[in-house]
Amino acid sequence: MSDDSPASPTPDTPAPGARERAAYIETAIQQAIRRGDFDDLPGAGKPIADLGPHHDPDWWIKRKIREEQLTGLGPPALTLRIEHAEFDARVDALTREDDVREYVADFNRRVVEARRQLQGGPPVVTPTRDVKTEVAAWRQRRADAAAAASAAPPVEPRRRRRLFRR
Repeated sequence: MSDDSPASPTPDTPAPGARERAAYIETAIQQAIRRGDFDDLPGAGKPIADLGPHHDPDWWIKRKIREEQLTGLGPPALTLRIEHAEFDARVDALTREDDVREYVADFNRRVVEARRQLQGGPPVVTPTRDVKTEVAAWRQRRADAAAAASAAPPVEPRRRRRLFRR
């Protein structure tokens, strides 16, 4: 056992106190600095990302969700904001008007439900969506996409070459 490590407690010796542990940790850090263990670490000399002027106790989980691109996790206020930002793309993926109406009604129900909860967390600022307006916008986007597809020159199918000719 080396001289710079704290003695492990035995039945005869008391456990090291806070000062002894702090001194041991400080010594280990200084030795690692002298060996160069902290040289060329990624992010050295750069500011810590997402460190703003105010303290957010959930910064680490928000960053993890963003980096891992996890969906459906987090407080309802955050998940609804993300869904609101991606709303048009999600609605455009639907093929029937009844499905669009059902999706908008479900989205509005979840927004209202999140506003009513009293569990804390960030405030719900996501607006509800009007069903008729969203259906009309969905129809218009589908018509525009169909017009753009019909305006494009038709792609000729490639002829398949036969491997063996007769």
